[in-house]
Amino acid sequence: MKTRNLAVAGMLSALAFVLQYFEFPVPLMPTFIKMDLSDLPGLIGAFALGPLYGVAICLVKNILHLAVSQSALVGEMCNFILGASFVLPAGIIYSRKKTKKRAITGAIVGAVVMAAFSFPSNLFFTYPMYIRLYGMSEEMIIGAYQAILPGVSTLPQCLLIFNVPFTFIKAMLSVVITLLIYKPLSPILHGYTKNA
Repeated sequence: MKTRNLAVAGMLSALAFVLQYFEFPVPLMPTFIKMDLSDLPGLIGAFALGPLYGVAICLVKNILHLAVSQSALVGEMCNFILGASFVLPAGIIYSRKKTKKRAITGAIVGAVVMAAFSFPSNLFFTYPMYIRLYGMSEEMIIGAYQAILPGVSTLPQCLLIFNVPFTFIKAMLSVVITLLIYKPLSPILHGYTKNA
């Protein structure tokens, strides 16, 4: 069983890595913020294999992405922190009682936690690191948000108005897809057969 779990986690990690390439810009967001569904395999793994496997899938996805990264580890660290904050509470809540209601509750709680974590992680880690590494200024970053909403004037304002809701919506897309496909996928993930 452990060997099978590791194999399934490996496949989900590879899928998560591939999904990072299918990113697209979102209207009413700065161009450097893009939508992708790479957290979806981590959530599926957290439900099927357990919360720690979900976190491991998020970690492996970002380790693989380092080979093609242009963010000097900053993007991967932020992505891992947010992904883990999403799948860990979702997986813990679901693992205690595996019902559809608990899956929905856990996934929504995970989405809320992820959105909440996006504020301090961007404010205190991601943007300060980009400013230091790439010679950007906070004014340049705020300017990208002001091009969409001229009334914003501080980075915390930008994050609360743009990033936190965006992160929640991004997580909820993974939640909805997981709830639609998890039951049909469950026999494959767990190695069940029709004759078992």
